[in-house]
Amino acid sequence: MRHFLKETDFSHAEIPLIFSMAAEFKRLRGGSYPRALEGQSWGMIFYKNSTRTRISFEVGIHELGGAAVRLDSNATQISRGESIEDTARVMGRYLHGLVIRTFEQEIVEEFARHAGIPVVNALTDFLHPCQIYADVFSLAEKFGEDGSDLSALTGRKLVFVGDCASNMANSWILAGALFGMEIVLSGPPNFSPGPRIAAELEKMAPGSTPTFIENPEEAVRDADAVYTDVWVSMGDESEEKARLDAMAPYSVTENLLKAAKPSALFLHCMPTHPGQEVSQEVLNGRQSILFDQAENRLHMQKAILAQLGEWARDER
Repeated sequence: MRHFLKETDFSHAEIPLIFSMAAEFKRLRGGSYPRALEGQSWGMIFYKNSTRTRISFEVGIHELGGAAVRLDSNATQISRGESIEDTARVMGRYLHGLVIRTFEQEIVEEFARHAGIPVVNALTDFLHPCQIYADVFSLAEKFGEDGSDLSALTGRKLVFVGDCASNMANSWILAGALFGMEIVLSGPPNFSPGPRIAAELEKMAPGSTPTFIENPEEAVRDADAVYTDVWVSMGDESEEKARLDAMAPYSVTENLLKAAKPSALFLHCMPTHPGQEVSQEVLNGRQSILFDQAENRLHMQKAILAQLGEWARDER
């Protein structure tokens, strides 16, 4: 059974197909296109609150002809001690697929081991693969002919600024190796990439290590894109003051963005906290494409769901 738990779960040969499907779904939205999940029911399990993830997946499943079954983890028997294995095996008897937004990467991996249906990682504390695919699609739209033009990304430099031990930083490290991009990370030394993501990168590209530059002005020099994310993620609230103090020099301001190429794009997966990781002026500026990113979550996730659904039918 095929799943999408990490960026690397689609092969180099399969990735162009996924991106072409996403471009086609975007082009045809509002018209007619194959309802790839017709008659299917997909579960959506949320351990964390959500706006974009919930809406984009629920709408996407609906537009593909399926039904979304939304589940708050606190409203399931998991909250009363039922094992993930038992929960997954039961859900696999009812559903055609699962979308899970949670904390530990091990949770989505355990669901995938036992459910017998496709499982999609809609976010963990380690990786955010759906967001990254949508972000890469958004950059391909801006730098190439459309979101499927992956050749337009080869050699492009993207700099991630802020918490470089976060799930988004980890996902960009993998994306760089997948899409031929130069990824540079810049943040406080105690928030640099960890050994776990270094090990994942080593599997993909032996001998490679994440590029980390402490000085943000030096890091963004000649960048084609600058990316940041919140400094205090869900689950890190107890560290809020320490995090805000440590990362204050890494706010993406107009001055920092000027150190990149004049044509550089600014990206953020949202929600934003103006005055912390990014200034309001940058958010409102001509280089910002965060709402394109948000929209493209829908199209990319539809492509991922459609392909996983097709592979699952072939296995039955």
